[in-house]
Amino acid sequence: MCSSKSQNPKEWRFTWEAQSHIPTIRLYLFNPHIKPASDCAHLRVGTSLEQYVLTVSFNGNEAESPVEISLRVPIPRVLVDFESPVHSRLLDDHIEVKLGLLLPVDHPLGSNFDSVLNSLKKDECGNEILASDGVNPLSACLDLQRLSAAGEVHFYCRSCSTKLTRGIRTFKEMPSVHWRDVADNWFGTCCCSFGGISEKLVLNYARSYLCAAGLCLLSESSVIISVEDILEGKLPSRSSTKKYDSDKSDLKSDDIKYLNRFTFGNVNDLQKTLHHEDLCEGVQGFKNSHYVNCCTIGSCENPLGQCESSVDFELPVNQKIFLNGYLGDVFMARPSNLSKDIEWIEFFCPKCAHLLGAYPSRNSHVPLDGGVRLYKFYISTSLPANGVHDLFRNYTFERVFTSLLLGSAKDELSFRTVVRDLHNQYHSLQIVLLNPNTWSHAGLCLHAIEPVPKINVYPAIKVLFSPNISDVQLEPRNVEWVTKKQAQEVYLLPSQMKELIEYLENAHNTYPPSHTFSHGFSVSSLKT
Repeated sequence: MCSSKSQNPKEWRFTWEAQSHIPTIRLYLFNPHIKPASDCAHLRVGTSLEQYVLTVSFNGNEAESPVEISLRVPIPRVLVDFESPVHSRLLDDHIEVKLGLLLPVDHPLGSNFDSVLNSLKKDECGNEILASDGVNPLSACLDLQRLSAAGEVHFYCRSCSTKLTRGIRTFKEMPSVHWRDVADNWFGTCCCSFGGISEKLVLNYARSYLCAAGLCLLSESSVIISVEDILEGKLPSRSSTKKYDSDKSDLKSDDIKYLNRFTFGNVNDLQKTLHHEDLCEGVQGFKNSHYVNCCTIGSCENPLGQCESSVDFELPVNQKIFLNGYLGDVFMARPSNLSKDIEWIEFFCPKCAHLLGAYPSRNSHVPLDGGVRLYKFYISTSLPANGVHDLFRNYTFERVFTSLLLGSAKDELSFRTVVRDLHNQYHSLQIVLLNPNTWSHAGLCLHAIEPVPKINVYPAIKVLFSPNISDVQLEPRNVEWVTKKQAQEVYLLPSQMKELIEYLENAHNTYPPSHTFSHGFSVSSLKT
């Protein structure tokens, strides 16, 4: 029976949802105390073009005096076709309403209909964005350009506005996460196929990760700051690290100059830089050097894979560990990116104890490479945080995780992910990507006297998720799910794992209770 609580619109929740390229938008309207299919009757739906509001009315099934309920739901700023029929139905745990659109929500005009005269613009990296779009795409390339042009930059805790670093003026892109694969794929592992170049690239990569005062390395999700630039924070002092001296090494000055072209950057940068003359230069250099001691270019006297190069990897201990695996910023790290010799220590704000980042350590909690990874979604570049001058204002944990998850799914052709705790290696979460092209908005219904707010639908991905509440190793059934379904594995810091589960559970609560599937999987979404 329709309870008295159903008369309060605030007891009713709504979620608008649309799919890219489809000119319809769907409304889920539900109340945890009501079963519309049995408790409500005579459903009526009306739309108001002037107020851009949807009115949903129905009668409660009370025998003596049925109560009429009227709910007001703001319509997102999309191009609704008010002349098309409105489809509605009463389901067991929610009311569903479907409206037709003149244009899909992801159309440049439909997504911002009150600014239809605005044309598409391009940012400094060539990405197309809407002129009035409030949520710009995340771009490490754009961050690098803006930070470099800003002069001196300080970083602040986004939570309490504490200044974290000294002024920094030099910014460079973090070395590619695919550094070893790039070197081997382009030059091969045998000296006949420029294996010497591959080894030199690997050696140069290891050196490039040492942090220096006044230098900031950027990745998609974080910045690496030298401990010497950290103003506050309890960091153990590290012993002086032996610096690499090219004059005392086996590498010639010409080789160092040639390799420095590849110190920073990603795979695309390397591909763009390698031209025919570069390869010829590299071949000629190796012909005239002592690196090729087992064969000559073009013919090998040793079987493939048995060539030995005389490049001497004399590196300090803290740098040799980099050769065993990529360290990066440990956000959504892969199994191949981790090393059993390295422990990741969480770094917290000295004032409010909010998580800011992490750093690698081998023992005694001393930063291994002299650097701390600060995540962009926990820091700001100016005050107030998230203000117009904050270059990281568009970064949130949710958006960065979603961006990397989508990129990983595209590269690995896998829509299933197991997220593990970085510290204990336990499985904590399973995620299945359902739809990467969803737009949604959730909220509470309005009273009749309340003004109608302007709302937008935001791009998101729709997922299934299943958290491991008991924090134990995977059950045999779940292990089979990982292996047979070829699920990818990623790692998060414990506090970030908790934050991710909270995001998913909160978003799940914006859907009707029926949006839960078998085997403990529930429907949720993450903003992109």
